[in-house]
Amino acid sequence: MNNIPGKLFACWLLVWSFSGFAAGFTLQDLQGKTHQLADYHGKWLLVNFWATWCPPCLDEIPELNSLHTAHQDRDLLVIGIAMDSGSKKNVADFVRTQKILYPVVFGNQKLAAQIGELEALPTSYLYAPNGELVSYQPGAVTRAGVEAYIKQKKYH
Repeated sequence: MNNIPGKLFACWLLVWSFSGFAAGFTLQDLQGKTHQLADYHGKWLLVNFWATWCPPCLDEIPELNSLHTAHQDRDLLVIGIAMDSGSKKNVADFVRTQKILYPVVFGNQKLAAQIGELEALPTSYLYAPNGELVSYQPGAVTRAGVEAYIKQKKYH
């Protein structure tokens, strides 16, 4: 029997073994709120690059909504960065229609460069509560995969 979820999880852990410290970043979401890495000290932060035209990105939205909703008041937040070439209004309308619950930033290459390389969409970066960039995942993530990863890490 082909165990695709198990293989994906193993791949997830392999890629997410990346470790390093990130430079700070400054992002402004579609509501005008500014987000800086330092604002999230003490919490995990998942920064997810995506686009409205990207099928795997769209499949990932319910997972990210669930992850953000389950953890936002305790220990983890999600920020989405839409790498669309259209207008901010189109992205804002899409966010509203898709009921995306986490903050979304209208991105570009200059903004993306503050965080890291962007080889594919979706791509996620995970920051530990101390601000350390601990993981990088090209491809879709799942709530279960992120939760399993952070459960095995000890950061204070």
